[in-house]
Amino acid sequence: MALTSVNISTNPFEGQKPGTSGLRKKVKVFMEKHYTENFIQCILNALGDKVKGSTLIVGGDGRYFSKQAINIIIRIASANGVAKLVIGQLGILSTPAVSSLIRNHKVLGGIVLTASHNPGGIRNDFGIKYNIENGGPAPDHVSDAIYDHTKKISEYKFTPKLETDRLIDILGTTTYNVDGHDFVVEVIDSTADYVALMKQIFDFHKLRTLIRGTDKRPPFNVLIDSMNGVTGVYVRRIFVDELGASPDNNVCRIVPLDNFGEIHPDPNLTYAKDLVDKVKANSTYDLGAAFDGDGDRNMIIGKNAFFVTPSDSLAVLANNLECIPYFKENGIHGFARSMPTAAAVDRVAAKLGKEMFEVPTGWKYFGNLMDAGRLSLCGEESFGTGSDHIREKDGIWAVLAWLSVIEHKNMSVEEILKEHWGIYGRNYFTRYDYEECESDAANQLMEHLEKLINSDTLVGKSYTAIGKTYKISKADNFSYVDPIDESVAKNQGIRILFEDGSRLIYRLSGTGSSGATIRLYIDSYEKDNVLSDAQVMLKPLVEVGLEISQLKKFTGRDAPTVIT
Repeated sequence: MALTSVNISTNPFEGQKPGTSGLRKKVKVFMEKHYTENFIQCILNALGDKVKGSTLIVGGDGRYFSKQAINIIIRIASANGVAKLVIGQLGILSTPAVSSLIRNHKVLGGIVLTASHNPGGIRNDFGIKYNIENGGPAPDHVSDAIYDHTKKISEYKFTPKLETDRLIDILGTTTYNVDGHDFVVEVIDSTADYVALMKQIFDFHKLRTLIRGTDKRPPFNVLIDSMNGVTGVYVRRIFVDELGASPDNNVCRIVPLDNFGEIHPDPNLTYAKDLVDKVKANSTYDLGAAFDGDGDRNMIIGKNAFFVTPSDSLAVLANNLECIPYFKENGIHGFARSMPTAAAVDRVAAKLGKEMFEVPTGWKYFGNLMDAGRLSLCGEESFGTGSDHIREKDGIWAVLAWLSVIEHKNMSVEEILKEHWGIYGRNYFTRYDYEECESDAANQLMEHLEKLINSDTLVGKSYTAIGKTYKISKADNFSYVDPIDESVAKNQGIRILFEDGSRLIYRLSGTGSSGATIRLYIDSYEKDNVLSDAQVMLKPLVEVGLEISQLKKFTGRDAPTVIT
């Protein structure tokens, strides 16, 4: 049957500005009449003539409203001349899997339905982001173009009679005729492409031997927690089916739920406490790992819940990439970290003679470096680690990389970290998150800090707390010039640097759906005293950070929502 599209009149909505990784709002906002339709149309408008005859990948973490959003995307894409949509079965695709599919199929890009680590369900969050043809998040100029269109949109194109009910439930290809052109919807196995990629990167035979054990080596006992997010289907395929882990004892919460089982799917010591408690209570577990809602973040803990900071995780992997076949074949071209991430990997780069880049927060800033062949491994302190195999951070990849290091070195997680600190010293690091603060109060705090760093009195000033004194050597608002395209990103976070190498960083997060999240990052380097408790070591600097920012005065908060 031939179908005809229509143009539907609409009006702009305020606040449809994509943040660090797309547009995130409460589900009920996306459910407002025309709201989701407007934003999808604006994505396609921003892409211009490239949309005609293009192929796009579509999928997400399965959170509430995903299927409704996919139905909207199908009807709008068909009306805008898109030739084909490749959609994960049931709408399920992890963010790393979307990046892999874009690159493998060499398509125009992908629409990812996720609010990442934010909670889901009808009362919570939803999100939409666009990934470009290299598989990575939209760079600033694309996001800005989308936002510009949201402020002036007057109509969107739609194919009202295109039947989409249950279309994404069954594998297969369906072809429609819309406005005289063929429009194809292909529903694919959500895991096949990604699992094949992991098999190209890692030695699955060695990893299976590690997990199952041998006559000479006991099984390496893992507990992998998908936190009811999208990685559940990938964990079953990889860890259970391929590597021989027990579905009863080695994996948990692997069924994706549209409300994540009413938990907060953020892999840190606060929200993944169930995993931490299980590993701490059962001394037979050698490694625990958790992922967020869309599968791009990871947390690693060792026996007895020995915690690995994301900064240390990145540095350890950088120091041991030779045990992963992908890097033996392709070489190591450089390392990078986000600015708030502690500088542990910098020391590895210096020792190995590799380029080292410090970029703003946001995975999109790594993409140009990777495309130019200057970056192999990168990470963010917000539990993101990845390599140039795709253009997104990748939680499952990070765990497989850690297992490869463990198998190669025949050491425990804790032994590997202590060996690393013995060679390089230790960057003690913590992050304080103050979530859902009043936006006005958060902005006033940042304005206060901006005035401080621009004053003539801050540099050279000393602060003392709990018997320790810190003298400020530099203060600025971080800016970055991309070495590939020379684009500039300004106002990326207030930095206060001290003479002993300690740092305080203040940022407003771009990943929340309501209010404002203030992040305070604290790190300090120690060459010899590497085995102390991080929170104890950093407590004096925390007190200084709160004093300088006057955070309690502006927000009324006595304590952070989350400490990581």
